[in-house]
Amino acid sequence: MRTVYLGTSDFAVTVLERLAATPHRPVLVVSRPDRPRGRGQRPGPPPVAEAARRLGIELLQPESVNDEAARARVAEAAPEAVCICAFGALLKEPLLSQHEMLNVHPSLLPRWRGAAPIERAIEAGDEETGVSIMRPTQEFDAGPVCLQRAERIRPDDDYGSLASRLAQLGGELLVEVLDTRPSCRPQPEEGVTYAEKIGPGDRRLEPRRAAEELERRVRALTPHVGAYVELPSGERLGVVRAAFAAADDIAPGELAARDDRLLYGASPGALELLEVQPAGKRAMATAEWLRGHRRLLAEA
Repeated sequence: MRTVYLGTSDFAVTVLERLAATPHRPVLVVSRPDRPRGRGQRPGPPPVAEAARRLGIELLQPESVNDEAARARVAEAAPEAVCICAFGALLKEPLLSQHEMLNVHPSLLPRWRGAAPIERAIEAGDEETGVSIMRPTQEFDAGPVCLQRAERIRPDDDYGSLASRLAQLGGELLVEVLDTRPSCRPQPEEGVTYAEKIGPGDRRLEPRRAAEELERRVRALTPHVGAYVELPSGERLGVVRAAFAAADDIAPGELAARDDRLLYGASPGALELLEVQPAGKRAMATAEWLRGHRRLLAEA
């Protein structure tokens, strides 16, 4: 089947690579414009744009895919299906109605519609999530579902490990839908939840939350966004790995050094910070960080 592919992120690269290895290989890839990236904030292409060039597929990077010129270029490619995965921009009419569209969404819709379904599933303590192949509509992630399959969320999964498996699954399901053309069914009205975009406030480990919730938040935001605690100096200390700690003598928000362990008080319980990342530096074992900062905690 002749396809056009819309995608931007690393997640979308995995799906593109799977699609490109089939008879449904895209004739055109549409991605977002180059943006400042990294510490130096130098302009750079999104991951899907880099992958399209590596795969030798024609690439289009419009400011808006809904613009007349961009829509005309997609139409020139004469796709039998437009495949979408983690594109990161809203598709509007008339583009939505001009082509048959299939969207790869990493959740078991109608649960976790929205921008951050993987993070919110981990944060909520869900035991499973999955991938849905659905037809996009003007209502965000509310279109009919053509195929979906579940994936277990393991107790030690972070965003990186779970997203990797879901991207592989998403590629397989997209190819299966293109191969078999199953009918698409409306989503049920019950069970709708929304995965709000991760904002700056989500990164702070709020001590008024239970330690179990904070541990899940660390995993949900690792390695791509990152959670943090505030040091007595007001600096931020990134938290890469953490675990629930059986301690009830630490006040919420307090950081306490116990031998080579660093504990963070929550409500209730405490979080043991296993791996941390100081601002502008590499991630390290907490015991290593404590060797240079124990006095800072003692003087607080």
